[in-house]
Amino acid sequence: MDGVLEMVYLGEIVLQSKIAKKASDRLSVTYENFDEIEIWSSIQSILAAAGNLSKILWPQKKHCARGKHLRRLLNVDNDNLLSYRTFRNHFEHYDERISDWFSNQSSAVYRDLDIDPFPSTWKMVDRNKNGSYDPLAKVLTFRGKSLNLREVLDAIGDIQLNCGSFRLT
Repeated sequence: MDGVLEMVYLGEIVLQSKIAKKASDRLSVTYENFDEIEIWSSIQSILAAAGNLSKILWPQKKHCARGKHLRRLLNVDNDNLLSYRTFRNHFEHYDERISDWFSNQSSAVYRDLDIDPFPSTWKMVDRNKNGSYDPLAKVLTFRGKSLNLREVLDAIGDIQLNCGSFRLT
């Protein structure tokens, strides 16, 4: 890979990492002041930044060599948490998820945008929740499947840290 191109990608990785960090900082502040729109905006920003990093480091087949090169350069494992796009896709393709839900469900119950730090006392998984967030555990849930945003942010932070040795002085 050309050195200039490599530096552009590394710069974009650092930028996306900073975007995720800023969103995480906003997420903590907005929970204290409880601004529901800002909370969901911050969550979407984190997911978008993680998705952009995923696309850079695990690109489509046409650009597979780029991803392998950058992962090797940054010492990122192939099975890094950011390589899994299923959860991000739930939010990126939300319109499709809504259509599918109403096409395939016998229940008219549809819950979304829950901000709930209290797990079910019966330990039941609520598959009617199409989006919920536990601000204490920093866990995002979509139809019974969860993603720990702390783990996502840690993975992003590790990758950003690995970019440090490539900084121009």
